[in-house]
Amino acid sequence: MKQLFYPQGIAVAGASRDPSKIGSLWAQSLISAGCKAAVYAINPAGGEIDGRPIYSSLRHTPGPVDLVISCIPREQVMSLLDDCAAKGVIAVYFYTAGFRETGKDEWAGFEHAVVERAKKGGFRIIGPNCFGVYCPEHGIPYGPFQLITAHGSAGLVCQSSGNMGKILEYGLENWVGFSKGVSIGNAADLEAGDFLEYLAADSKTRTIAMYLEGTRNPRGLFDALKMAASRKPVIVWKGGSSSAGARAASSHTGALGAEAGVWSGAVKQAGALEVGNLEELCDTLLLMDKVGPLPGGAGLGAVCGVTDGGGGEAVLISDLCAADGIDVPGLAPGAERELDDLVGRVGSVLCNPVDLSQKQRSAAVLDRVLCLLAEQGDIDMVMVYLNAGVILERFPADVIQSITQVLAGFRRRNGKPLVVVMPPGRAKCREGVHEALSMQGVPVLPGMQRAARALRNLMVYTLRRSA
Repeated sequence: MKQLFYPQGIAVAGASRDPSKIGSLWAQSLISAGCKAAVYAINPAGGEIDGRPIYSSLRHTPGPVDLVISCIPREQVMSLLDDCAAKGVIAVYFYTAGFRETGKDEWAGFEHAVVERAKKGGFRIIGPNCFGVYCPEHGIPYGPFQLITAHGSAGLVCQSSGNMGKILEYGLENWVGFSKGVSIGNAADLEAGDFLEYLAADSKTRTIAMYLEGTRNPRGLFDALKMAASRKPVIVWKGGSSSAGARAASSHTGALGAEAGVWSGAVKQAGALEVGNLEELCDTLLLMDKVGPLPGGAGLGAVCGVTDGGGGEAVLISDLCAADGIDVPGLAPGAERELDDLVGRVGSVLCNPVDLSQKQRSAAVLDRVLCLLAEQGDIDMVMVYLNAGVILERFPADVIQSITQVLAGFRRRNGKPLVVVMPPGRAKCREGVHEALSMQGVPVLPGMQRAARALRNLMVYTLRRSA
């Protein structure tokens, strides 16, 4: 499995002199990303691509090839598989589509024949109908469009190429790095469970996120999921949970899924975290990556009114946290008295969440209030609700810088994690603050409802570990 992510050589079948063809884009993407593997373009017509020769056959490539990317019509793949066997490749992944997902017996049978031919040839199939392997450490970008994130510790297994791309784009925006990932499409041969086992054992992967539509081997997937979840956080989003979604999943990857309740029960029994949509998966992955499992319990301290009126924000935070079962403990009497001295009682909320609207420009007061929350034994994480539009429009640059520094340095000074919630607003106003905090390792979530759901998942995982 390691050679799939760290191959010596990669061949792209279907690359050509036409730079607009998908195979050419794929080869160019690998070259532009600085892929550490040798990259070979394959096309019977020959020619050149970016000054490199296009080989008429895989058999003619001068060096070893571990991984082959198929961007050729399905009718031509059997000949390619024979070449793969002769060359001694490890695996082929098929961007090529039109197999079981068509719903036609003829092409479902052809997919089976492809897998059998590969087994006889001594190599494996990823896909078909997928974007295949992603490994930024080895310079393997995601697909043909030069999408590559920072190298980090999050691993991905996705049955949808599009959804995997969205997760990686979220990672780019939020400074989440990835160790490796794979899009498996129809999963005719290698399945999610196979890659899950590898990522569970991979020392470079600390958290695993998965998008699944179905499996041919439910018991194998459950066993792999249970084993992986015993070692590191595993986040699972199951697509096709509704009848309409199941029809779409069948048409998309040919997946046959179990009922939603069965999936949910299995995921919970395995010890993994189930999420319900793309946003929840991304937000939960962000917190797992930047915060990790909490060292203590699951109490949340919150601060609002940092940039504008915070009374309504305090109510919003309290209600949404309560709805998701997040504990927002009250403050000790001594802390409330100090808040009275720091902030003043008029126009303020001197409980948890704390409304700082009367001292909103004071980075020193913000810092002390955050420390007060962190000093409480039943508070394990602190959250700041921040209106980026207001801070950029009304506050001087030095105040903005001071507030940002307080937030960025909080965990280093206090030992407890901090999350920033930035409600919807004008994109231009949000970007600067979001980027400044994300660069410092502070997770920024886009709205309280999404934040509450991701915080709940983090706290559920924390409580399971301590049980």
